[in-house]
Order: sequence, then C-alpha cells, then structure tokens
Amino acid sequence: MNASAFRAACVAVALLLPSARPWAQDDSADLPEQITISFSKSDIQLNPFHAFSSTEAQLFTAIYEGLVSYDPFTLEPVPAVAKSWTVSKDGKVYTFTLRDDARYWNGEPVTAEDFRNSWLHLLDPQEKAEYSFLLDIVKGAKDYRLGKNTDPKSVGITAVSPTVLRVTLNEPAAHFLKILCHYSFVPFPKAFLSKNDWNTGTTVPGDGPFYILKHSDSEIDLTKNNLYWDADNVSLSSIKILLSDDADRVTDAFNHEDIQWAAGNADWAKVTRTKSIVVNPLFATSYFFFKSSAPPWNNADVRRGLALLLPWDKIRVESDLYIPASTLVPKIASYPDVKGIDRSNYAEAMELLAKAGFTGGKGLPIPTIIIPQGEDMKRIADLMAGAWKSALGLAVEVKTFPYDDYYAAVQKPGYTLATTTWIGDFADPLTFLEMWTSDSNLNDAGYKNPAFDEKIRESMGESEPERYNTLAAAETILLNGAAVLPIDHTPAINLVDLSTIDGWYPNPLDIHPFKYMRVKALEPIPGVAYSS
Repeated sequence: MNASAFRAACVAVALLLPSARPWAQDDSADLPEQITISFSKSDIQLNPFHAFSSTEAQLFTAIYEGLVSYDPFTLEPVPAVAKSWTVSKDGKVYTFTLRDDARYWNGEPVTAEDFRNSWLHLLDPQEKAEYSFLLDIVKGAKDYRLGKNTDPKSVGITAVSPTVLRVTLNEPAAHFLKILCHYSFVPFPKAFLSKNDWNTGTTVPGDGPFYILKHSDSEIDLTKNNLYWDADNVSLSSIKILLSDDADRVTDAFNHEDIQWAAGNADWAKVTRTKSIVVNPLFATSYFFFKSSAPPWNNADVRRGLALLLPWDKIRVESDLYIPASTLVPKIASYPDVKGIDRSNYAEAMELLAKAGFTGGKGLPIPTIIIPQGEDMKRIADLMAGAWKSALGLAVEVKTFPYDDYYAAVQKPGYTLATTTWIGDFADPLTFLEMWTSDSNLNDAGYKNPAFDEKIRESMGESEPERYNTLAAAETILLNGAAVLPIDHTPAINLVDLSTIDGWYPNPLDIHPFKYMRVKALEPIPGVAYSS
C-alpha cells in the first residue's frame, strides 16, 4: 500500500487559520451514532482494482467487503461474505460458503459468480490491475494475467453454486487467507465491471457496512447500509470524512472536539489533548530504489558500487528519522535477521564500478533523483548527490515534486532513483517482496532478477519456518544488489479521541475497520441528572 500522504503528517505546511470553524457539527445531529474524521486530501479512487493508497484502503473497509476481512485488533482473517470455508487435505483447494443474506446496497445478492467475475476482471491483462499478481498462487492465474492463456476456464476459480466458491491453488499457501483480506478481491455485479469511470456519480455498488451518501473533493459522507448482513452489529449510523492537508484547520477542529480522528494531517505541536496522539509500530518502510529497467542501472555491480559510496552514517541519522533501517522487511516474529548495506566501502565500490566498465565512474550517465517535497527527503537526496559528486565527479540532478504530483512522476521514465514509503497490505514479509518480481504490476523499478523470482516462487509451496527462510534469502538478493536502499521503518501516527471512539485499535497495518467502531456512551457523573 503506497503511503503517499504519510510523510505529509510530519512535514505538513501550515496554512492560514480561518476565523470560523468550518467543520463544527450541527448541534441537532445524532452525535452518539456519528463520528467525524479527517484524512489527508488525495485523489480518492473508488475502483479497488486500481487503488493503492492507505487512505483508500481505510475507506474501503466501510464500503466493500470480500470473503474475509481483518480482525480489528489482531488483523487475522475473519469470516465476512464467506461464513465458512474448508481446505483440502493437500492444502490446495479452498471451498468457501457464502452467506445467504449477503447483499449489495441495491438489494442484489452477492454470489459466488460475482467473485469469480470480479477476480477474472482483476486478472485481465488489459486491466493491468496493480495487485493482480497476488493471485499468482491460484492455478492458471499467472498465465491468464500475462495473456499466455486467454481461457478463463483455465483459472482455478469456480462458482460451484450461487453460494459456493472453489479456489484451487498451485501449491499450499498458508498466507492465502491473509491475501484475501485485501480490498482488491471484493465482488461486484458483472454489469458494473465494464464501467470506466467509477468516480462518476455519488456511489458504486458495494456490499460493505456503509455506503457513500455524498462525495466531493473535500468531503465524503457515509451512511449505514441496513442491507448489510451484519447490520445489527454496526453501531454507527453515519461517518463524515473530511479531506484536507490544512494541518492548522484539522488540529483546531480536533482541539474543539469537532472531529474525533485525524489520520496523518495534524500539527502535532498544537494538539491540546496530547494523550490523543497515538503512535505505534507500523509494518512500513521508507526507501529509495533504482529504476533498474535499463542500462547501466540494471547492473547490480553499478547499483551496489554507487550505494557503497553513500555516507550511510549521515543518511540514517536517528535524530532525523523514526527507526533507521538497512532492511526492507520490518521486524516480524520468526522472520530471520537479514543484513543490508549499512556502511560505505570506497575500495569495494571502485572495484565494482571498474568491473562493470565504469572505472572511476567514467562513462556513467548523470543520475537523476526524484523526491517529494519534504526536508528529510531533500537532506538525503543532497547527501547522495554530494557523495557521488565528490567520489566520481557526477553532477547529480535532484528534482522535487509536490506530493500531489510526485507519485505520477514515479510511474514515468526519466529518473535514476525515486523514494516511497510502503505499508504492508497484510502481515507477512511477502507483501514487501513479491512486488519486486519481474512481472509484478507494482514493480515501478522495473527490477528483473531470475534468482530473486525463483526464491519467491519457491516460497509459495513452503510453510514456516522454511518459507520465511526462503523469503529472507530473496530479500538478501534485493539488498545486496542495491535494487532497494532502505532508509527507515516508519510508525503509524494518529490523532484519535479514544474517550469518544470505541473499536479503534492501534495495529501494524494502520487499518481500522469502520464496522467495529462505535461512540462510547457518556459515563454518568454522580449527582448529575441527564435528560433526553
């Protein structure tokens, strides 16, 4: 999940504070059933096949639901549209039984055929869906996704009946249900899948606990979906989502109790209720990566040679970063320790560059580094440029983009290194590694390494601890070849009034399913009478 707005939480530019509080709630509103929250302003994409931001992932917990969903506390898969499932003895066949009362907002039943059609749409080579590669573990899915086989019947996704879906895997995959928690695997009616512009109009046919009542550039209003199968256990009647990067306005609104949760867009120094600042470990890493699709940057010796010239002791400074890191995968239980590049080595660097045909750096193209606005990224990019200028005489170009434009620039050619923050989509190392495979739709680097691909493929048929060992070997290949240059592991930072909101739990994916949230009842004060 791309955290395009994450660093904006810490470097947001304070704009002029308005004289009035524009987000004050109507006193007549039914406050016990409504919460108001604020997210960083971004291009909200309602099409889950092409969404990739953390803001969209959070919104989708309200409006869509797949076979399974996240437990709000542990993040383990729990039954959702599928009320139960069985797994064959060989671990390759999953049979899901859907709920008879699963409905879209328009009242249509959610069927197994809807899941099959939606997943095949996700896999369609013409669709180029960002997360389609996650289904490569399904029999025939990869060849279908790559256009090597155009027969949908070759894919191991079968609607046995309206309420029974059977999925056949290539190999046993212990992480399969974790993957299905991802929003890319939600269902839609077949007639809607051909729609080109999902953002036109008020809403789209979802099957989640809420639906969109109002949608604009500055606000999204959600209301409870009474046709949702578990509606009786959904407490909130409505949710108001305010979209803004104006840190002063957001902080002022929170201080005045007009909003109850601000995710990544507050001025932390001006928060009056400091206990409401919730910081917790996040399954996330900020890193630079080489555009490795063309020479000479597709040469691991060139990349590693340049990486070994960098002053890592100055780049990964504890006072300027969250948790300085030389590895891509954050700490996770039972995952082996992996060693990345953590110090410079001038002699080895020069030896590698000479081996690649660039003795002393002669003949290397001028590197271009692109970064989003922000002091941290500017500091690091300048250190990189200075190191390569000093050691090799390279006049490195650093280009800075506004946050709203930066991630579009990453999708285009014309740069040597870029940076991003990646938040895991499920609690497993694979979410940081599989995206680097040669045919991944999320491989913005254009990285290709058969040895790395083979390790990822090998891990698919293994169980822990063997699978983790294989994935650690794959990460080592990435790091040793300097395809990715980790900078730090970032925390989740939220401003949330936990005295008002119940069902919101800190967790390493920073995902908080809306269906579990509720407004806490006021605790009576002794000797004070309340009237309705």
